[in-house]
Amino acid sequence: MTLHQSTQSVHAAQAQEALFRRYREPLPIAAANWNETIAGLVAHRSVRVFRDQSLPPGTLETLVAAAQSAPSSSNIQAWSVVAIEDPTRKARLSQLAGNQRHIEQAPLFLVFVADLARASAIAAQDGVELEGAHYTESFLLATIDATLAAQNALVAAESLGLGTVYIGALRNHPEAVAAELGLPDLAYAVFGLVVGIPDETRPASVKPRLPQDAVLHRERYDLGQQTGPIQRHDDHAIAFRREQQLPVQGWSELVVDRLRSVEALKGRHVLRSVLNRLGFQLR
Repeated sequence: MTLHQSTQSVHAAQAQEALFRRYREPLPIAAANWNETIAGLVAHRSVRVFRDQSLPPGTLETLVAAAQSAPSSSNIQAWSVVAIEDPTRKARLSQLAGNQRHIEQAPLFLVFVADLARASAIAAQDGVELEGAHYTESFLLATIDATLAAQNALVAAESLGLGTVYIGALRNHPEAVAAELGLPDLAYAVFGLVVGIPDETRPASVKPRLPQDAVLHRERYDLGQQTGPIQRHDDHAIAFRREQQLPVQGWSELVVDRLRSVEALKGRHVLRSVLNRLGFQLR
């Protein structure tokens, strides 16, 4: 066996191990389609326990550089990020997000903002009103821009050995969050991103995902193909929750519970009217 063949064999073994952790079942791929970047993406896990330790100098700026390198629709760059390091402000935001203690525990909390306020201010300098900013398309554009930027920041953070977890619960109280952060009209907090140094004594686990044959459609969407893969995923999810000593629940049950009622939305059922008050007309 040549050195190249040996290296390819190692890559193939590493890929299969990582993919099995992600899917709880084999997913054959060619070793040539595996590298450190993909390995890092596949190994993603949400971290909720952090060491009481500051981030190295320059980390924030590095993460923002990665975030700003994400694609942006028409290069409008309709997003901003508010970096929270003050313990008292983190505590208030934690309370608004359902008392998630990891927000307070980690040294950095990034709040990603869908931001049409900047474009509106630029136009106002020339006496122009941005009619297009009040349509749902523009709202989606800004939300997607913020989301792509955040995911770039997350990937960068994990590549530096840091742990992260998204906080969607900021949308439980969007007006209070906007007031806390001083957001102008036409800007809202899409979600937060906790960043810190993971506590290696309490490592997070890779959570299983749906089999690819449930989400990958070739040429045309086929809802009928998903029954078998979903049943398999339910089994994997139950096994995972048992390992984590969590209440036993299949993935299907979780999805239904999350969307079953208005109460399950935890106040977000009024999000449209709240967004209207924050300046988004959503025409």
